[in-house]
Amino acid sequence: MQNVNIDILENLENQQTTTRTNHPAITATLKSATRLFADKDDLTSVIFIIPSGSEVEVLGADSTYLRVVYEEAEGFILKRHAAIKQTPFSSRTPPQSHEYTAAESSPIIQSQPYKQGRFAYLENKYGTSIASKLIAGKIWKGISADMVRDSWGSPLKINRVISGNLVREEWTYKNSWLYIENDILMTWGPVEK
Repeated sequence: MQNVNIDILENLENQQTTTRTNHPAITATLKSATRLFADKDDLTSVIFIIPSGSEVEVLGADSTYLRVVYEEAEGFILKRHAAIKQTPFSSRTPPQSHEYTAAESSPIIQSQPYKQGRFAYLENKYGTSIASKLIAGKIWKGISADMVRDSWGSPLKINRVISGNLVREEWTYKNSWLYIENDILMTWGPVEK
């Protein structure tokens, strides 16, 4: 079952853009109550809380989030809170003018070779304790720039200053900035608007 879920999600992540047709929909059942975010890069953009056991239609995926529809509201949920399944498309009719990716409309290819899930990848790279923290989106002083990327993803902008052997970087995310010196996280704070 885990291999099938990984294949489904990887198919969602890797396909090209197309218009949605009557292909099977991908749905997910929530394993726990979760927040529906309007913007995955802004964790304060909560639309509402979706109850545990609810079923959502999956429109897309990346390494951390699923783009879903629940009660006509579209947004993002954490991937780890959902169990993926494939069912015939019937839950809603999409707007005619909206473009979807092929990953959202193509049949699931069950024969893809098994690839490690994100947690297994992080666990192999850093160990179980650190992988658990990174998968939860946590950062702390002293972690490497790679660990920051594995936790928060790539920043929107990087300002870099090189002075001799010292490399200073300010990474800007939607609501936060991080100060990294020689690939080590030193401090962070909120972006002033």
